[in-house]
Amino acid sequence: MSVKLVVSDIDGTIVLADKSVAPSTVEAAGRLLAAGVKLALVSARPPRGMQYVVDALKLTGPIAGFNGGAVVAPDGAMLEWHPVPGEHVRAAIDLFTRRGVSIFLFTQTEWLITDPAGPHVEHERRTVRFQERVVPDFTPYLDQVGKLVGVSNDAPLLEAVELELQALVGPGASAKRSQTYYLDLTHAHANKGEAVQALARIAGVDVADVAVLGDMGNDVPMFRVAGYSVAMGNGPADVQAQATATTGRNDEDGWAHAIDTLILPRVRYAPVAG
Repeated sequence: MSVKLVVSDIDGTIVLADKSVAPSTVEAAGRLLAAGVKLALVSARPPRGMQYVVDALKLTGPIAGFNGGAVVAPDGAMLEWHPVPGEHVRAAIDLFTRRGVSIFLFTQTEWLITDPAGPHVEHERRTVRFQERVVPDFTPYLDQVGKLVGVSNDAPLLEAVELELQALVGPGASAKRSQTYYLDLTHAHANKGEAVQALARIAGVDVADVAVLGDMGNDVPMFRVAGYSVAMGNGPADVQAQATATTGRNDEDGWAHAIDTLILPRVRYAPVAG
């Protein structure tokens, strides 16, 4: 293969634990772009919550938020929008409520909650870098959902609820944990495998010439479709096992190391004329 497009996850991959972008990552992204390789981001985050990473890396192409539920142009125009069907949103809210799991609801532009004292609210503010809006009830927004998130610090509980929710919604939606404490419900076509295919199509690149980087189970669908895949060293062993290669941890310059030692050597440079 000759890598022509790199698609990277954000959390646990391209940003540090404090959600900042390391200088080594910015520099490696610059080397990638200088080599003529396009770079795009795909994340469970809302597109609005990805913007500061886009700015840090000086990206000029489209990005995919909500695991691919929203593909957005650089000017903010929505290129693809796949909201979660309202009946599945309602079923998930009912299940989360019964199981004692807190809820975040994301529309195209807003983050809505009913409990400002719930788990990870402050953490999510730092992550997406915009404020939530507290609402008394989610009912008016059921048909506007890009992502519904079940939030709990009880990782075994959330693992069990993931299986329950996927069985409940069937093929009509996708239920995947993006972190041990976040369970994301998105549209059935909002998964990172389809997101990579969409980004490659927009870029005019064959998916066989795409390299991807990620760290969690929701990144595995893009590992399966891309020509080359890199798992972060901080990811679970079962995720690492499904990638072509593994790099270091996100907090130890793992992303930059992957670009320099695994991906740039797979770039076919055009010969210089003369």
